[in-house]
Amino acid sequence: MTPRTIENTREPDETVCRPDDDELFAGNDADEFSSILKQGCAPKILITTCRFNSNRGPAFISELLSVIPNSHYYKRGTYDLKKIIEYAKKKDFTSIIVVHTNRREPDALLIIGLPDGPTAHFKLSKLVLRKDIKNHGNPTGHIPELVLNNFATRLGHRVGRLIQSLFPQSPEFRGRRVVTFHNQRDFIFFRHHRYIFETKESKGSDANGKKAKDAKSEKTSQQKVITRLQECGPRFTLKLVSLQHGTFDTKGGEFEWVHKPEMDTSRRRFFL
Repeated sequence: MTPRTIENTREPDETVCRPDDDELFAGNDADEFSSILKQGCAPKILITTCRFNSNRGPAFISELLSVIPNSHYYKRGTYDLKKIIEYAKKKDFTSIIVVHTNRREPDALLIIGLPDGPTAHFKLSKLVLRKDIKNHGNPTGHIPELVLNNFATRLGHRVGRLIQSLFPQSPEFRGRRVVTFHNQRDFIFFRHHRYIFETKESKGSDANGKKAKDAKSEKTSQQKVITRLQECGPRFTLKLVSLQHGTFDTKGGEFEWVHKPEMDTSRRRFFL
């Protein structure tokens, strides 16, 4: 008998995506991300900050640059975000990531799809930088494999495609890098790993006690390959605050979804 958990007893949601939902897949062919996800154009990401920086902000941005291929950092200065959006469109950027910080550390991410949106606002928490991860690895320059887990609803599907549009769709498996966005109870956990393959000697011997035909075959038979993951960092958690149509607009923007406290009617109600 399967044990009851909050996840498998979630409240019924009519927006949960089904494999036979033709309308959903037809919409994928015409949404804002289709040109990138069909490899019509390569992602090009502009990363900037809010006007106030923090102690850990620069280190976090540096690690984001190592995670996301073809990403570029631009100092915010006194420029208005709308002017940055117009500049990014002219320079053929496909997305903007704004790292918002308080006086101590990053506390929010704004991801803006270009040229037509949408704009997602995430709360950022539990940030652990690479240097603070025990036995961490250092990533290579290869394009990582992207793993998205449990983005089950139409809203989750849209957020997943927004995240997917940040990464090239042709991973270089030789680099053994994997970037994971795992959604659980509407918290999106980010992890960055690389595969490690180790060859170890097997202690087991032949059951019949027969000797191998030659030393080479004996050595080969006693070796086995062990696979493990080495975390490269950073490590953080995202929580969706809002999803807005189009690019960033605080006054006339139309919101697709906004989280409000009164929506949290049950521990078993999820939106992604």
